[in-house]
Amino acid sequence: MPKIKTKRAAAKRFRILSSGKIKRNHANKRHILTKKNRARLNKLKKPGYVVPADVGLVLRCLPNG
Repeated sequence: MPKIKTKRAAAKRFRILSSGKIKRNHANKRHILTKKNRARLNKLKKPGYVVPADVGLVLRCLPNG
């Protein structure tokens, strides 16, 4: 049987933590930053976590963890 390939786009966007949670970055932090207030930008800096409903979809893209 051939090896299972990892979806490279998902591998660049997600990290699996030792606790089993999946870390991700927030969107809306790349351009048009002048109209976004400082508090909003500071919240976008911090990592987010994939919601439990979507964990299965992400893990399917990252078979080797």
